[in-house]
Amino acid sequence: KTYLFCLSLFFCLFLVFKVIGTSEMFLPNSDHRALKCQRKQKHLSCVANRSTCFRCIGMGVPTVTAARILKGQLSGQSGEETQLEMDKFPFVSLAKTYNTNAQVPDSAGTATAYLCGVKANEGTVGVSAAAVRSQCNTTEGNEVTSILRWAKDAGKSVGIVTTTRVNHATPSAAYAHSVDRDWYSDNEMPAEALQAGCKDIARQLFENIPNIDVIMGGGRKYMFPKNRSDVEYPGVAKHSGTRKDGRDLVQEWIDKTKDKKGHYVWNKKQLLSLNPNNVDYLLGLFEPGDLPYDLERNSETDPSLTEMVEVAIKILRKNPSGFYLLVEGGRIDHGHHEGKAKQALHEAVEMDRAIGRASLLTSIHDTLTIVTADHSHMFNFGGYTPRGNTIFGLAPMLSDADQKPFTSILYGNGPGYKLVNGARENVSTIDYQENNYQAQAAVPLSMETHGGEDVAVFAKGPMAHLLHGVHEQNYIPHVMAYAGCIGQNREHCLSRSGTAGLHPVLSTIATLFTVTRLLC
Repeated sequence: KTYLFCLSLFFCLFLVFKVIGTSEMFLPNSDHRALKCQRKQKHLSCVANRSTCFRCIGMGVPTVTAARILKGQLSGQSGEETQLEMDKFPFVSLAKTYNTNAQVPDSAGTATAYLCGVKANEGTVGVSAAAVRSQCNTTEGNEVTSILRWAKDAGKSVGIVTTTRVNHATPSAAYAHSVDRDWYSDNEMPAEALQAGCKDIARQLFENIPNIDVIMGGGRKYMFPKNRSDVEYPGVAKHSGTRKDGRDLVQEWIDKTKDKKGHYVWNKKQLLSLNPNNVDYLLGLFEPGDLPYDLERNSETDPSLTEMVEVAIKILRKNPSGFYLLVEGGRIDHGHHEGKAKQALHEAVEMDRAIGRASLLTSIHDTLTIVTADHSHMFNFGGYTPRGNTIFGLAPMLSDADQKPFTSILYGNGPGYKLVNGARENVSTIDYQENNYQAQAAVPLSMETHGGEDVAVFAKGPMAHLLHGVHEQNYIPHVMAYAGCIGQNREHCLSRSGTAGLHPVLSTIATLFTVTRLLC
């Protein structure tokens, strides 16, 4: 009896300590520790010589929360208590995403807002709201410049890294002035626009801001003459060159930079074989179109977003005057449009890895880092799921309307709307955890739409405290410019005695990572 009593007592104590251990983070003492950390938080008012902007396209708050849970579950935890890298940033605000002519925005207008500092019409990049979509003659006189241009003019190195085409909506707003986001090359432009003198976006990438130091992403086919076979997919017509003007923009870039430590790469092996100390200019085009989803990426031939970001920072940070880096996680947006939540959330987790790597390569004392989205999506999750429920799993009850199970993740509209024999599909009869499963949607659409709610803006580094409360989306680049003493608003950089009012800790401008696709 004594033996059984001791054994029972030991087991009870084991359970108690286990509960205490797993619950420790929720006890008052843990809250007190968090309060102490907040009280010690200081406002850094030095110059942000380096700026990193992460744009998670389409990453609304529900996507942030779901990605956090997924990150934890991928490491064997229940997920809810996990911290994303952006969760560690001390300052958070909200940005209003509407376009000048749209309540629910598109990625071109939002990119113009958070890169150029002005709200714009949907479908247009790098032009003010006076420009009309697809009307070439409304371009001239309505061009607006971006923070990437402001940084370059200030002598900083600048870079663009994206998982989409480098001439897609978000990155193109950094360098192009186009009344139509779909004018990727002259092949996609109407004859009247070409005759009127408008330029395609791929051409503007190389002509508008000479010597962008680092460019990495997809979009290879838009740089080569029409029907030129692709180096990676020879003989595949859809991947061949598209340019009607016969120009080889890549070769032109190579010729221009060959004596300036310029390197062109198109696969992971070539990229990772480079010594950043021996590279001043880098052009990396890894796919004819967008890069593959991270879940489908060939890890032998295709670089990850994290790998691209690391190489970019190692090249850019050599400049003693600082740098600006725009990083777009654009395929988050694509996954949501297709109703493929698993693809979208894994893209968000990869963006989180890239943010973490960037943090290790930079310093909070001289680098302003911002993580945000261009817009949200009609994505959500609910259903009273228990703690630790797989984010891609079922809700714990049946519908009380049709007595069928349903997944926690659902879309308000999109391609996941399906009827079987006139009724909602029974998800228990299919593999709802498959990578390309399209979550059920309330309204049938071939492509799911954006959401119109505010998006979060996470900030750390010099002047990050200026990002709090609720702001218009076009406020963001002005904060970055103010922090870096670039652009037009620089009076605060000099004190009354004529000496610097903001003091650089190091000579580099914070890297701005755009979590923009969440961009569309």
